[in-house]
Amino acid sequence: MISTLFRHLDRFRRDHRGTTLVETALILPLMVPLSSGVFEFGNLIHDKLLMEAGLSDGARFAARCNSQMYTDSGLAAIDCAAIAANIAVFGKPTVTVADSPRISGWQTSGPTSYATVTIATGCHNAVEAGVTKYRSTTAQVCIVRAVGSYPYTGIGMLSLLNIGPITLNGFHEERLIRF
Repeated sequence: MISTLFRHLDRFRRDHRGTTLVETALILPLMVPLSSGVFEFGNLIHDKLLMEAGLSDGARFAARCNSQMYTDSGLAAIDCAAIAANIAVFGKPTVTVADSPRISGWQTSGPTSYATVTIATGCHNAVEAGVTKYRSTTAQVCIVRAVGSYPYTGIGMLSLLNIGPITLNGFHEERLIRF
């Protein structure tokens, strides 16, 4: 009886059928969440880069926009901040209903659950606490700052880990140039 048992165990040890299935069953529960996490992180970084590129474009436009030049030449005044916000979110100065934002759900204004972009102009000291923040020939430097936030919804892997909603934030500053 013991020799029969040893014979069956020896045959079981030498048989390699099904080993791939066992290895897959052991590895698959680890690989699927890991792969999904990599895709989610890539999607999050992609949205963040799109947001930062938009804020950079919007701030660059606002730094060079001069609404006073339009009114001095008899044209209708333009709202530089609104146009810059459109450039940041949609990639173009004028927006139609059919236009889609750089990131799905990103808006220039709306309820607090949506992202907002504000363009604020302010003048700052070129040197603060002995540190030169801005190179300038004057004591004050005017800058334009584009600020945006976006509630990242993602593909849902973070919610499985009980990680709450993530808000992507960004800003970009440009020196006010105005021609």
